[in-house]
Amino acid sequence: MELATYATTAQNSRGRQYPDFANINRSPFQRDRDRLIHSASFRRLDGKTQVFAYHEGKNYRTRLTHSIEVSQITRTLCKSLGLNEELGEAIALAHDLGHSPFGHAGERALQNSMKNFGGFDHNVNSLKIMTKLEVRYPEFPGLNLSWETIESTVKHNGPIKKITAPYLKEFNKSFDLDLKHYPSLEGQVAGIADDIAYNNHDIDDGFRAGFFSIKNLRELPFMDKIIVSFLEEHPECADNQSLIIYNITRKMITRMIFDVMEFSSANLRRHAIRTPDDARTQKSFMVGFSPQMLSEIKELRRFLKEHFYTTTPIARMDMKSQRLVEELFTLFMNEPKLLPMEERRRIPHNATDSQTAEIICDYIANMTDAMAIEEHRKLFDPSSRF
Repeated sequence: MELATYATTAQNSRGRQYPDFANINRSPFQRDRDRLIHSASFRRLDGKTQVFAYHEGKNYRTRLTHSIEVSQITRTLCKSLGLNEELGEAIALAHDLGHSPFGHAGERALQNSMKNFGGFDHNVNSLKIMTKLEVRYPEFPGLNLSWETIESTVKHNGPIKKITAPYLKEFNKSFDLDLKHYPSLEGQVAGIADDIAYNNHDIDDGFRAGFFSIKNLRELPFMDKIIVSFLEEHPECADNQSLIIYNITRKMITRMIFDVMEFSSANLRRHAIRTPDDARTQKSFMVGFSPQMLSEIKELRRFLKEHFYTTTPIARMDMKSQRLVEELFTLFMNEPKLLPMEERRRIPHNATDSQTAEIICDYIANMTDAMAIEEHRKLFDPSSRF
């Protein structure tokens, strides 16, 4: 398919941070995708919480399954808008790479623990993983991904006007990510695909976990309309709750995708976007939802907050998870010798507290839920010898 003039092309890539060989069979963005998929950090996403902790069972979404869903939606939207599917897919697969264990509870714990040491941001941690922590090649640190993949992964939530994270500040000096401007259109698509995926899979996971019913969902007018339409077409499914919920989420994803396609296409025409940089230098995202869909999403988020995110079981697990991560961090800061030897070797002689905290944060942030729980057990359970 011929790309639109505002799509990012491999021929016009700004390249990689370090010299790297070319591949006649795969584009630079395909190679980025493959390097991400084969990274240890990507595999670890399978053990990281989306909403439910890994041990809560029932095949709930993890960061890995979420990332795969985001990549599929991204490819669909990129194709419909004439954008580069390969770049969009790479950004989507990388967008959650830096998340800590235990979802937002773990992220809050690291933000609290690192507040005096430059803070913690999962997008910056994604950058660190891609450019430093994943060691796979003798020629360079990190994965040496294309500028376009790194730039839009770091900025998929929007421009960064004030750089507070020390690593981002230092990295940006050597490989300028144009932080003050918006990401590429492919990056904007990955960002909106993230919203589409989590809004809808949280409906499915929350229902299957028993936090709300089909009847509860029908309190939302747009949901009631979808359910009525489905049951009119398939009255034989009236008693099959799991089939109803699956088709609700399927219909909602489709509606959101078509809404983004129509609204974004109109936006690109309205602003006369002709080149990738035209989109980057705008004062707002060019890819997004219509006002009507935003209103529906706001109602859906209110519903999920009331019936799911703030319920007692979720709140209790969040509390335990946040405390566990904070206790690990505090213990390692007070007793760095308790870190594994490979992490201790990274701490410079006469290291400052900030240097030590950064290495501890790297170690904890890249754990899975299970790794964090096991490490905590080893360190705090007197019956554990190791």
